Amino acid sequence: MGFQARKTVRKSNFRFSTHSNVNYATAIAQQLNLGPRQVEQTIALLESGATVPFIARYRKEATGALNEVQIAAIRDLLARLKEVDRRRDTIIESIAQQGKLTDELRRTLEAAATLTELEDLYLPYRPKRKTRASVAAARGLTPLADLLLTQAAGNVEQWAAPFVNPDGEVPDIQSALDGARDIIAERVSENPQARNRVRNIYNRTAHLTSRVVKGKEEEAGKYESWFEWDEPARRAPSHRVLAMLRGADEGLLRVHARPVTDDEVLQVLERQFVRGTTQAAAQVAEAVRDAYKRLIAPSIENELLGSLKEHADREAIRVFADNLRQLLLAPPLGQKRVLAIDPGFRTGCKVVCLDAQGALLHNETIYPFTSVREERAAVAKLEALAEAFHIEAIAIGNGTAGRETEEVVQRCRFKQKLIAVMVSEAGASVYSASDVARREFPDYDVTVRGAVSIGRRLMDPLSELVKIDPKSIGVGQYQHDVNQTLLAQSLADVVESCVNSVGVELNTASRELLSYVSGIGPALADSIVAHRNSHGAFGSRQELLKVKGLGARAFEQCAGFLRVRGSANPLDRSAVHPERYSLVAAIAASLGTDVPSLMANAELRKQIDIARFVSADCGLPTLQDIMRELDKPGLDPRAKFEVFEFDKNVSRIEDLREGMVLPGIVTNITAFGAFVDVGVHQDGLVHVSQMANRRVADPAEVVHLHQHVQVKVLSVDLRRHRISLTMKL
Repeated sequence: MGFQARKTVRKSNFRFSTHSNVNYATAIAQQLNLGPRQVEQTIALLESGATVPFIARYRKEATGALNEVQIAAIRDLLARLKEVDRRRDTIIESIAQQGKLTDELRRTLEAAATLTELEDLYLPYRPKRKTRASVAAARGLTPLADLLLTQAAGNVEQWAAPFVNPDGEVPDIQSALDGARDIIAERVSENPQARNRVRNIYNRTAHLTSRVVKGKEEEAGKYESWFEWDEPARRAPSHRVLAMLRGADEGLLRVHARPVTDDEVLQVLERQFVRGTTQAAAQVAEAVRDAYKRLIAPSIENELLGSLKEHADREAIRVFADNLRQLLLAPPLGQKRVLAIDPGFRTGCKVVCLDAQGALLHNETIYPFTSVREERAAVAKLEALAEAFHIEAIAIGNGTAGRETEEVVQRCRFKQKLIAVMVSEAGASVYSASDVARREFPDYDVTVRGAVSIGRRLMDPLSELVKIDPKSIGVGQYQHDVNQTLLAQSLADVVESCVNSVGVELNTASRELLSYVSGIGPALADSIVAHRNSHGAFGSRQELLKVKGLGARAFEQCAGFLRVRGSANPLDRSAVHPERYSLVAAIAASLGTDVPSLMANAELRKQIDIARFVSADCGLPTLQDIMRELDKPGLDPRAKFEVFEFDKNVSRIEDLREGMVLPGIVTNITAFGAFVDVGVHQDGLVHVSQMANRRVADPAEVVHLHQHVQVKVLSVDLRRHRISLTMKL
């Protein structure tokens, strides 16, 4: 692994003696309440290059059937433990280079379990800029500080007198005592035990407070709720923490996390450092108070605010990831011929016609909102296009002019029955201007590309949305305020999980969709598409090995998640991994038949005793997965598509009245509630307190993204464009 082994034995939980997978596995197993052996084998798979979806799906015997969430948690915790060890090595090397690394200090550093512990231990040895203590030490006052720390009886002014230099930098006794106290204060602030005691008090008693910056009241209007805010820090919800910190970053709020009073902290520190009532003890007590207020308090407060921010980030990212998963796994309409409309008032509505595979057949612009004549022409045009291209469904963007366009479509008299669906436009403009869109449609402008994206989203949301940065899809909470590295990792995990759980048709998938398949990535996705373009459709999974750069390892990772509908081998259309094809053939042979016949005959499959086929590398979990695939090969896990209609009497926020009961679609879920689209171009908020006739801790317990719900209007604020809704009907 490239790490140097250590000989020292550490103590306490989650501390291990060497940089080895065995010790990492022990620590992780304890923290996640898992078996050390299954964690160790999961780590080995991860470090061999296996992806989370592959391990979860095809290595259940090795991991004890851990799911994707557990495997990702192991991966992330492993990374954090390695980060601690890398930092430990750096600190030990730094102190050693200073010539200050004793055996005892090394043992203490080896025993530290967290970055916080390590940094506390390193603080006295960290290279510093000039401080008041370093200035005092340079003036020769360290012996006086040491003398004061004895807290022996005596006259401290007499002690200080020998250090005075009337013509130098210590002109009088007071200057000498001040400098000595500065040295003591820095020592107190760098004491790990003292810092940890203060940290514990802050974690337990600190209040999160927010005040508006004087003179910024008008500019900070959107933060009005936090102009005079005070609550226990440990109970502050993530969305509130992020909102206040955003206001602070913008210079509009002053946010603090401190105990209401410093009495407990000062008592604890004085008990640790102050002994007796001598004059020297009084000097030490004064230095302790200075150390706390000038050095420790700001540091621990920043640390606590950072901890609150980290916790809030993780919660916001969890909410975003959950929403993204639901959005990506939204029910697809399927392969239907679609007419898609990107609405617009003045600039007109861009109309495109797509075939069942999403290929662009035709595009033009209609102007139904410029005059009565143009409206009639638009209706006639839509009717003609629907007939000419054998349209089966209509997708309408839900942005500006969306509801009005829907009304135009409803006035059409189509010769065949068509469904018309409002489709979220979130991120469509990002796609339209992207390199992906330019590659797909180099000869068309952004309006055509946007309309195509709307239509394809109706047909298959997952295949289309993977082309867009997840942060642009509009289902996050404070997404630009959270840790962007953690956010990117989490969202990439979600997209990868969704793509691989659904499966990907090898011969029609886009480069972007293929790049999320386990083991492939952008470079191999390009190679696959290039091979497909040059040699035609793949006839089987095995032909993947002909792709330049795709070797046995990548094939192992990706093959089970790819489907080849036209393959002569029916297992290529399932999630059965090629490494198990011989096993399925053996199962079929045991019944005197072949694989195609076994897959076509449910009665034959009922005769299989899978326990007979358990082996050292293939246990019941894998065999049960195989049986499910033989029953329903390549089954799409997504729900069935359902048509939704808004209330036809409501299209603008001005149409809303208190007490109205309306159909709506959940568009976003946050920690404080859910946003619901009722068809007025402004989502309404169902606060968590209005979601059910019981206390709801997490809105995701009650609703899911794109869920069709009934809501009642509680209030409408036209000035601020805010709609308050309730699900308590």
